[in-house]
Amino acid sequence: MARIPKETVDQIIHHADIVEVVGDFVSLKRKGQNMWACCPFHHEKSPSFSVAPAKGLYKCFGCGKAGGVVQFIMDIEGTSYVEALKYLAKKYGIDVEEEEKTPEQQLAQNEKDSQFIVSNWAKDHYHKLLLSTDEGQGIGLSYLRQRGLNQATIKTFELGYSLDQWDDLLKSATAAGFEQKYLEKTGLIIRREDDQGQDTGRRYDRFRGRVMFPIHNVSGRVIGFGARTLKPNDKTAKYLNSPESEIYHKSDVLYGLYQGRQAIRSEELCYLVEGYLDVLSLHQGGIKNVVASSGTSLTDGQIRLIKRYTDNVTVLYDGDAAGIRASLRGIDMLLEGGLNVRVVLFPDGDDPDSYIRKVGDQRFKDHLEQASQDFIQFKTDLVSREAAQDPVKKAEAIREVLQSIGKVPDPIKRQVFLQQTSQAFSIDEQVLISEYNKIVRNATGKAAGGSSGSGSGVGSGAAPSGGPSAPATPRPAPRPMSPEEEAEALMYGASPEDLMGGGGDLLTMTKEELEPVPDVLEQCEREVVRLLLLYSPQPLAPDVSVAQYLLQQLDDTPFKTGIYADLLHLCQEELNQGRWPEVRTLIQHGRSDIRALVAELATEKYELSPNWTTHQIYVPRELDLLQTACDNAILRLNKINVERELATRLEALRHPLDDATMMEHLQTIRLLKQMDNQLANMLGTVIPRAAM
Repeated sequence: MARIPKETVDQIIHHADIVEVVGDFVSLKRKGQNMWACCPFHHEKSPSFSVAPAKGLYKCFGCGKAGGVVQFIMDIEGTSYVEALKYLAKKYGIDVEEEEKTPEQQLAQNEKDSQFIVSNWAKDHYHKLLLSTDEGQGIGLSYLRQRGLNQATIKTFELGYSLDQWDDLLKSATAAGFEQKYLEKTGLIIRREDDQGQDTGRRYDRFRGRVMFPIHNVSGRVIGFGARTLKPNDKTAKYLNSPESEIYHKSDVLYGLYQGRQAIRSEELCYLVEGYLDVLSLHQGGIKNVVASSGTSLTDGQIRLIKRYTDNVTVLYDGDAAGIRASLRGIDMLLEGGLNVRVVLFPDGDDPDSYIRKVGDQRFKDHLEQASQDFIQFKTDLVSREAAQDPVKKAEAIREVLQSIGKVPDPIKRQVFLQQTSQAFSIDEQVLISEYNKIVRNATGKAAGGSSGSGSGVGSGAAPSGGPSAPATPRPAPRPMSPEEEAEALMYGASPEDLMGGGGDLLTMTKEELEPVPDVLEQCEREVVRLLLLYSPQPLAPDVSVAQYLLQQLDDTPFKTGIYADLLHLCQEELNQGRWPEVRTLIQHGRSDIRALVAELATEKYELSPNWTTHQIYVPRELDLLQTACDNAILRLNKINVERELATRLEALRHPLDDATMMEHLQTIRLLKQMDNQLANMLGTVIPRAAM
């Protein structure tokens, strides 16, 4: 694979704004110095995904994903490092000079990249057939024009046409150097089998004589196709989609999201429709914040996609009552996903595409404004009309509405919806709340395997569980000390009281009790590296920076935790090259564990509330206390190393030793204890009696 020169990589990273790049995929909102959103990598209802513009990194405090701008593209797109760089280069207009690749070299890349390449080629092939062949113009383009679509819309969505031939695409792709296995993996061609399911060796095009709708992922790469037949008496399905593949998972795709994502973010609203032509007609009519589920039932993956860009979704229905009924479950899922859901109905016989062509762009927009209603109110009206005067049906209708309210995660919204439902059905609110809580408890009990729980109930709460706490496990009494051990204890500074068994003297403690928990050493090394990474150039005194001070105080003290030793070495290398170690640089390191650690060290989950400033309460920043922070970090690291050495020496005394070796150990132990006490005094920590 061709390499991208380091100068070009540096240029790409320098120009790539992480807020802009991440903002193409999620809707970021500023809180303090950082930007926040719901994480695009896992399902969550409250934001834990942070972007630090000044440091050029992102981190999710929920799932742990972290890194710089290149890593984000790799994570969100599932691409290689090189492909992520190319994506950013294209976004920022940077030329990437690479050796020309033959089709064979391109296909030698990983399977996903090869499927992306062949899908993009097929899109261009179909688009060219639509615009430059007699069949494409006479059938495909004529149909699109009849549906009111202009050239700009056709180009924006890269629409195409597949010739009514068995192997047009197969022949063209083979001539272009593409291997059949990638055409099969993307579903562009089909393998013919005999009656026993054996491969006959024959291949043919999946799409023939159809208008082609390329399906893009959120970064604009073609991952599949939808295709509509134009034959009036065709016995095959009107619409045919690409099959599932490594790059196309229909449950995680929304048609039109790539073209509409910026409008969804700016309008803070997403219109959800059913078909391709609905999206195309509305987009052409100036309503660009629209996506389609493409005829499939709404999925959790699609809901998470919407929530990346907005919390508000309006579902556009045609007037078909049966279709509305079938879609109610999908709207319940939208509610459960934390979205604010509204509904717009169109007159019987019209869908969004036909209605906007009938009434025009402005009247269509007016209808969206006037006919929009909250989903809970919409469902209440729908089921109450169906129930009419039948008390049994009315009771069932109320329960249906309550089940939808139960999907709403926000307790305040639930309370408001319950009040509205109480008024709509003329039923006492407390009765409604009681029934609602019963429904929630039943649902929670089933989810927990039969155990009941309060779930997200309203107007009630479970008392905290009581009962006596478990008794503490008593510590075993210390064993009696031998005269030799008493003498040794007195030599390294134990008091006579300690020898009476009152405080658990050092020699009666196990090695595990004496030796610090390994995590403590890791935390001490971590803190030194964190200060070095974040504050290296900051001055502590004239001509003395944080980096100089820390490295001088370390005095070649070896770090014992591998990853912190590696990061310390990288910081030292940057300093040796005449550069300060920076988050923006180290976050692009080739090792994923280094990138994750840099992101973790450089990201703060909590920020100081502006209320402190408003009320004129001074809260010192770490930057104002750097000398103290550096001193404490070095002192703690030295103390923990002394304690570890002390534990090792004490453990050695448990084994048979000659007199000279024992005396050497005892003298060293006395010195280590003196050092430990001095360090403790400098840190201001309390010294246990047993350690005095």
